[in-house]
Amino acid sequence: MVVGVGVIELMVHNSSSLKAKRQVIKSILGRVRSKFDLSIAEVGDQDKWQRATLAFAVVTNDGGHAHSMLATITNYVENLYLAEVVDTRIEIVHY
Repeated sequence: MVVGVGVIELMVHNSSSLKAKRQVIKSILGRVRSKFDLSIAEVGDQDKWQRATLAFAVVTNDGGHAHSMLATITNYVENLYLAEVVDTRIEIVHY
């Protein structure tokens, strides 16, 4: 079993309040869940108006597939153009 974990740090430039940021983040989370059917959540920077940290996970039987899925999801979020991707991290754990 292989577990892949991805973390994306975002900058929401047009956000002037936590409510505006939440609308953007909710849209991103919904689109990713709908397209890829995986676990994703906002895990950091909840109290900042223009920053957000998202984390997501995939489980598979192949490390290469896990890495490919995580990279695809990261690219998808970046290509939504709803927020700027500031940093990404991917970790693959083999059990």
